[in-house]
Amino acid sequence: MKNLENNMNEEDIKIVRTTSTFDCGGRCPLRLHIKEGKIIRVEGDDYEEKDEQLRTCLRCRALRQYVYHPKRLKYPLKRDGPKGSGKFKRISWDKALTEIAKKLKEVKQKYGNSSIFLVTGGAYQGAYHDGMFAMMRLLTLFGGYSTHYGNISSEGAVYATQTQYTSPFVGHSRTDLLNSKLIIMWGWDPARMISGSDTIFNLIKAKEKGIKIICIDPRYSDSAVVLADQWIPIIPGTDTAMMVAIAYVMIDENLHDQEFLDNYTVGFEEFKDYVMGKKDGIPKTPEWAEKITSVPAETIANLAREYAITKPAALMDCQGPARSAVGELYNRGAMTLTAMTGNVGKHGGSAAGGLMGIPYGHMFFASRIPPPYRNPVETGLKSVRGSLDLQLRFQARCHINKIFDAVLKGKEGGYPFDVKFAWFVNNNFLNQLGNANKSAEALKKLDYMVIADLWLTPTARYADIILPVTSIAEKSDLIRPWPSGPYFVCANQVIEPMGECKSDLRIAEELADKLGLEEFEKYPDEKKALRFLIKLREDTRKNLRDINKFREDGIHRLKLEEPYVAFKEQIEDIENKPFNTPSGKIEIFSQRIADLNDPENPPIPKYMERWEGRYDPLIEKYPLQLISPHPKNRVHSELYLVEWLREVDPHVAWINPIDAEARGIKDGDEILVFNDRGKITIKAWLTERIIPGVISIFEGAWYDPDKNGIDRGGCVNTLTKDAYSPGGASALNSCLVEIKKFKGGT
Repeated sequence: MKNLENNMNEEDIKIVRTTSTFDCGGRCPLRLHIKEGKIIRVEGDDYEEKDEQLRTCLRCRALRQYVYHPKRLKYPLKRDGPKGSGKFKRISWDKALTEIAKKLKEVKQKYGNSSIFLVTGGAYQGAYHDGMFAMMRLLTLFGGYSTHYGNISSEGAVYATQTQYTSPFVGHSRTDLLNSKLIIMWGWDPARMISGSDTIFNLIKAKEKGIKIICIDPRYSDSAVVLADQWIPIIPGTDTAMMVAIAYVMIDENLHDQEFLDNYTVGFEEFKDYVMGKKDGIPKTPEWAEKITSVPAETIANLAREYAITKPAALMDCQGPARSAVGELYNRGAMTLTAMTGNVGKHGGSAAGGLMGIPYGHMFFASRIPPPYRNPVETGLKSVRGSLDLQLRFQARCHINKIFDAVLKGKEGGYPFDVKFAWFVNNNFLNQLGNANKSAEALKKLDYMVIADLWLTPTARYADIILPVTSIAEKSDLIRPWPSGPYFVCANQVIEPMGECKSDLRIAEELADKLGLEEFEKYPDEKKALRFLIKLREDTRKNLRDINKFREDGIHRLKLEEPYVAFKEQIEDIENKPFNTPSGKIEIFSQRIADLNDPENPPIPKYMERWEGRYDPLIEKYPLQLISPHPKNRVHSELYLVEWLREVDPHVAWINPIDAEARGIKDGDEILVFNDRGKITIKAWLTERIIPGVISIFEGAWYDPDKNGIDRGGCVNTLTKDAYSPGGASALNSCLVEIKKFKGGT
């Protein structure tokens, strides 16, 4: 029997089951066809129970183009020109690691370990034992390091869930969506950003079942096109005003679940007083919210009634609106509505909170990184997690969206360290954090920089040494699916490393030798490392007793008697299984926040106007709100170079025809998008799928400034601000700009 596509005998082809590790929330099971040591074909899940198949996304289907891309880095490189020039020369691994070890020792002796800065993120892998964890172990043994805290995607949601639940595991199994009577997708576009490999399939099944789906978004998103019975457009940054008005209708018409609130929450009365205007004299009516949000008062009132009386209902807030100057308030507002309707801990309901994770997908992550060392630089300081007081975090770390500000300003700027040596692993943060022009200036100033990557990314162009790393097809690892599941996934090495590429784990081991760190734990091969990690944790070990079968299958599906529901145990037995909050209940009013005495960080969820929103006076100069959603053809900036994927969804700016006509812009024109932070060029796509006054540019396009400082790559973060909300949300969706037709020049 012949394989017509490849013109070869099928018996000559080996099929290996594996997965990807892109930071998109999906962990697609893959079957890679291998011929003579090369990947020739990518196929998806073939699980016999088709309703439980995890459908492979377009990114994973382009894995072969990613792995074999001609621009892959294959050899160590040393800078051979000015920082940022992209000029490098090839060197040997021995010379590269010898130079790095020498520099580390010099910096440690002269400036101390706090001047060594480890910068980690979610780019080419979201795997367990490799990448950043290997470097954390190494630098801990070397005496410690400085680093950052927070998460670009979800820190606002983390703060919000810590406030009201003290748990990030606020999601249900995706199959539980089929138990809902109503699904409200608020700022959530899983058709593009994946949000779990089983998400969009279950949403489609819900629609086919006749479950009503409402989408609230400034854009008529891909998910809204496919799923929505109703699209409610809204002005960015005003979501909490609409939520508060929904609460007003429920209270005014006695539609809220007072019994649930009495039994499971604290602080509702304080929230109620705010909503009804008892303190400020302003009732938060739908008419009040209409003036702020542009959503008609009748639409708000009707949604409030429908959500209140439809049982159960799932309010699915997400992280897009939470990546703003009011981020945590958005998620807190959503969680409060789920409590008011009694949908927390119920099948078909939701706890909201934006994170949507279930604990099964995080078992590997919860395991301790062997050996269980504590970073000496942070020893004796209060934890950077587990507290609502961000000031405690400043004792040891900087916020993730302030990484480059910390590099520029150091201790004189109020940061706890001066950076002299930086190791970037698993990220392209010049591209992905706010204010890329400022970030580039910081990298020019940085004394010494090492980066491990597959590509000469915009960040890598500023490195002193670039170390080429293996793709997930060239190594083995354990993968944690998020935010859905429940299943475990194993990445099996299917091909030999390209060129001289090494895994981050091997790089750390060889550097440990150069540094004389004999106690650095090493593994003879990655298979034994995986076996050791599985044995670390009892609940993982219980489910994965046959490790060889797990590796052969590439996936282990957990069979649940019923869909997982967040906080079901607490709702069924609050007396014996309380929430982990100080009160033991859902905290609509947070005394912990009240004790901070910060007027910008209120103890109840409320609508607040902050910088670079629709009502900032700066809108007179820059009259358009810029939002930067996830693209469907790449994962942040990863996969950007893959031509197949660039053809699928060209990089354009979504612009409403009303805004375009006022500026003489036609569809397909090259435009200049600008503010005080920078300028980018990009093609205009005129569409009524976005409301007037808002433009949308997908994040992840590579920063590429010309000699005039205009970013010709169309990187949206050239325009965004390196700031964060009071709760720590990276506020990349709070951004004002102007646009005009680009005619060249400056």
